Amino acid sequence: MMEKARVAANFRLVILNGKVYVEKYRKSLQSRDLFTLWGIVQLLRWYPGRLPDLELLFNCDDRPVVRSRDYRGPNAGPPPLFKYCSDGWSLDIVFPDWSFWGWAETNIRPWKNVLEEIKAGNKRSKWKDRVPLAYWRGNPHVAPTRGDLLMCNVTDKNDWNALLYVQDWIKESREGYKQSNLGDQCTHRYKIYVEGWAWSVSEKYILACDSPTLLITPRYYDFFLRGMVPLQHYWPIKSNSKCKSIKFAVEWGNNHTAEAQAIGESSSRFIQEDLKMEYVYDYMFHLLSEYAKLLKFKPTIPPNAFELCSESMVCPADGNWKRFMDESLVKAPTDAVPCTLPPPYEPSALRALFDKKGNSAKQVETWENEYWDKVNKKQ
Repeated sequence: MMEKARVAANFRLVILNGKVYVEKYRKSLQSRDLFTLWGIVQLLRWYPGRLPDLELLFNCDDRPVVRSRDYRGPNAGPPPLFKYCSDGWSLDIVFPDWSFWGWAETNIRPWKNVLEEIKAGNKRSKWKDRVPLAYWRGNPHVAPTRGDLLMCNVTDKNDWNALLYVQDWIKESREGYKQSNLGDQCTHRYKIYVEGWAWSVSEKYILACDSPTLLITPRYYDFFLRGMVPLQHYWPIKSNSKCKSIKFAVEWGNNHTAEAQAIGESSSRFIQEDLKMEYVYDYMFHLLSEYAKLLKFKPTIPPNAFELCSESMVCPADGNWKRFMDESLVKAPTDAVPCTLPPPYEPSALRALFDKKGNSAKQVETWENEYWDKVNKKQ
């Protein structure tokens, strides 16, 4: 099973007697592999001596690759491949993405630092004083769904209650990233989240703002999104009718300000409290610990592997790469024990959660249909 995952992997990682070893197969996009490995090394500094021996294979690309339909039956043996996201048709094992320790190429600092910046940005203006429209800034060229979103921009003929901006990262790097400071982007009453080629790193930054997130129905999920509920943590937007759905969401929010503000605050609180770095490390700890229990062999160091430690990774780094490693370095082990892993959901409880999310989304769809029926009758 492990070797079936080898063909899609960027690297093989082994934890043995508290040390980390890596065998690299192919370079990832930008420095995804570097900061993912850095994050795992920091986990072992946070919880030294607590991780069991294990061996895993990691893919640093965007989309999941282990398709469920290819592995059916009791002896199917799907390859255990770690990844940043998955979907309902795949079996990839979801792991926190590299940007939790910084995204050097786009000048986005480690998550702990960005979270503080967004928290400060939330306090700069009251929600009712913000621009009463939906806001999005990003690269529209990575996926058709983003190109479609740009059609919802304000024009002389249509007003969809949205202000949408193209992010040119090459221009941003030349001008010192003045328009991409995440702490300065909670200036509108509503923020839009739309996927890119797969899930988007931008998700957590958008949800951390205490303006309600208008979340365009996603195909992909990362390790925390499935714990969030429509109307409690975000407002669902139809992917096949974005403009009309966004216009109604803004109209509803501006006419139900207390309820809209509560959604934004609930989302921000979830991200600020439940997704803080300590809990990200707890998720990683439990995921790897449970995974290690499934191994039916004793991990060994691959012949072409080398040991990783913080010093050997920081020394050759420079610029943002070195700065972000310094900022995200775990300087001392925690005195706390990992949070208690709850038992798996009973089928009835899991069904209740799915029903709650489904019913909330259907409620929004009903309101939206009623709104547009009234608009069409007036015309």
